Amino acid sequence: MPMPQLWFASPRVLPRAEKLHGRVVVLDIAFAATVGTSVSFDLVTKPFLDGLGTRLAAWVDHHDHERHVQFADDPRFVLATKAQHGACPEMVTAELVRQTGPIDCICTHVDLDGLYAAAKWIMGGVEPYPGADEDARAVDTRVGTPGPIATRIDRALRAKFRDDQLKRAVISFLVDGRRPGVHDDVIREAAVEFDRRDAKTVELAQRFTIRGRVAVVDTAGSSGQFDKTDLLLAGQARAPVSIVRDSGMLTIAAGFDSGWDFVAMFAIGGGMPTRVTIPETRLDDVIAKINEAPEPVPRLGGSGGPEE
Repeated sequence: MPMPQLWFASPRVLPRAEKLHGRVVVLDIAFAATVGTSVSFDLVTKPFLDGLGTRLAAWVDHHDHERHVQFADDPRFVLATKAQHGACPEMVTAELVRQTGPIDCICTHVDLDGLYAAAKWIMGGVEPYPGADEDARAVDTRVGTPGPIATRIDRALRAKFRDDQLKRAVISFLVDGRRPGVHDDVIREAAVEFDRRDAKTVELAQRFTIRGRVAVVDTAGSSGQFDKTDLLLAGQARAPVSIVRDSGMLTIAAGFDSGWDFVAMFAIGGGMPTRVTIPETRLDDVIAKINEAPEPVPRLGGSGGPEE
C-alpha cells in the first residue's frame, strides 16, 4: 500500500507549508488558541492555512474551538467537538476519503488517535483492525479500557512522544497488518521504557494534596521522567479537578465530558476546555476560582479523563 509523506505536528508547532508535498490532509490537529503571543491562531494556524492554500485537501479534527464556525461553509473542514467525537479516527470514513480524492501528504497529531487516524486514511477509511476506532476513543478520552494493541502503542508513544521514528513505525505496523518485525520491535522497546516511567508516576501520585474540589501535586525536586496524563488521572481519582505543577507551569485537567471550561474561566482564548496549561504564579487564584465556580453541567454523562 503506497505511503504518503507523513508529517507529525501539534497545534502549537506546525510545519512550514512548503515542506508538505502536494495535496495535504490534516488530522487531529486543533486550531491554536485565539489569543496569545507566539502560539495564537493568527500567528500559527492561519499562516499554515494560508501557506497550504488550495493544496489543503481536508482538515479533520475533534477539538473544541470557537473558530470552527468560520469554516462551516468550506467542505474541506470536517470539524467537531470532543463531546461529539471522542477521537479523530471515527471521523475518517471511507466516504470522506473517497470524496477527498488522491492526497500526497498527511500531517497528523503526535498521539495515538492522530496516528490511528492517519493509518485509517491510508487504508481508505477502513479500521486497521476491528475495534481500532473504539480503542482510539478509549485512549483519547481515558474512558473505558482499550485493547492490548492500543494499550501497548499508547504506552510506547507516551514514553517516547518526540520520536518520529516510533510514530512512523506505529503507522506502518497498523497499515501492514500488525505483523512481527522491525516496526513491532520498535513499539515493544518503547513500551518497556514506559514501564520504567510509570513507576515514577505512581510515586508522584502519593504527593497529591486536596484543596476543595482540586487535587494538586508539585513535582519539584523529583528526578526521573513521569507520565503527566496518568498523573492527572490519579488526581482526578481524588477530586473533580487535578493540577500538576511542573517546570514553572500548571496543567489543569478534568474529565472531557465533565462540563468544566477552563478556557473561559481563565480567559485563555482557545483550546480544549478541560485541559489547559498556565503559569504557576496563578496557582492560588486558579484554585480559588475553581472552588468558587458553580457546579458544572456534564456534557454527555459520565466522567472522562483529561484530554491529550
